[in-house]
Amino acid sequence: MFKTAALTTAFALAASAALAEPVTYDFDTSHSQIVFDYNHLGFSTTTGMFSGITGKIAFDAEDPANSSVEASFPIASLMTGDEGRDKHFLSADFFGSDAATPEVTFVSTGIEVTGDNTALITGDLTLNGVTKETVLDTTLNQQGNHPMQNKPWMGFDATTTLLRSDFNLGMFAPAVGDEVEVKISVEAMASDE
Repeated sequence: MFKTAALTTAFALAASAALAEPVTYDFDTSHSQIVFDYNHLGFSTTTGMFSGITGKIAFDAEDPANSSVEASFPIASLMTGDEGRDKHFLSADFFGSDAATPEVTFVSTGIEVTGDNTALITGDLTLNGVTKETVLDTTLNQQGNHPMQNKPWMGFDATTTLLRSDFNLGMFAPAVGDEVEVKISVEAMASDE
């Protein structure tokens, strides 16, 4: 009798897990950032950062390929460590104060799981009014209960390489590197909704 009841419970739990919906996580804006770098005339590597990233992750632990992500951040959050360079990047030479899209957006269109905690996330990146398919090489750093917030939390790192000229930002290329290496780090918390 006990074995039958235990078996029935196990099957019921397995069935409910198989039917489980992805869990929604909201980005923790204070612990999410995008860092980029590019070659400056062969003399140095210049680095910059964007912040203010918001977004949602629908994470399916049973089938990670069934997950999705959408994110956005304001171009105005740009910071390179030099006020003059920041102003130039936000001028009409690059983004412009009247840029077609004052925000950058990414919406996933597919996920290829490549390992126990790695995946290639393909999506549409809209930057400076141009939308291009982009692949993020992503690692799930950790998933678990946040020790201070006492709620489910997860953290990811991702990388990609973009061409400035693909997004109408190619001024001075190729003397100033057209390739931009992008590093993304995101924390997200289980949604309260």
